[in-house]
Amino acid sequence: MENNVTLYGASGHGKVIIDILNSCSITIDAVIDDHPKITSVLNLPILNSENFDFGRIKNMIISIGNNRVRKDISDKLNVNFCTAIHPLAIISKEITLGEGSVVMAGAIINSGVVIGKHCIVNTGAIIEHDCHLNNFVHISPRATLAGNITIGEGTQIGIGATVIQGIKIGKWAMIGAGAVIIKDVPNFAVVVGNPGRIIKYNPENE
Repeated sequence: MENNVTLYGASGHGKVIIDILNSCSITIDAVIDDHPKITSVLNLPILNSENFDFGRIKNMIISIGNNRVRKDISDKLNVNFCTAIHPLAIISKEITLGEGSVVMAGAIINSGVVIGKHCIVNTGAIIEHDCHLNNFVHISPRATLAGNITIGEGTQIGIGATVIQGIKIGKWAMIGAGAVIIKDVPNFAVVVGNPGRIIKYNPENE
């Protein structure tokens, strides 16, 4: 991790990333937001992005939980994105973690895992060996991925969900809280239940 970081987003998710950076003694240069509803977060002032000089940024993390918003912001900015890993996460040395991605406390990531850009591995999530997460994926708290799973861009695995080994999940899908996934999931599908069943499809341009 870098020594100075600017955060884009003053949400609850941003608070968790602030805590990670504080735990690692990383200096937070600024917290910016497009539409700040409050003036500070965890004793850090919030600056309006409209008036912010992006040329002064050394490193940035987009501290917004919404996958599509993270993608939209990252597509617009030409800055150096860094990663944040909580010191209480357990991570194999044999993984790849893309720029802008964050790993929360208690997460476990095992050998051979490839995680794309601007992903979130949330509190207590487990990612077993040889999984491949594409960009902008969010693995919610306590979700569990068995080995050799592939997850497409922008997909969210809901809190406490379980995915068995070898499954392929498409892009911009949503796996509901507590769902158990035992077969492949197509692009844009919303899946709930045990075993998981498709209840609808997200719009492709949502």
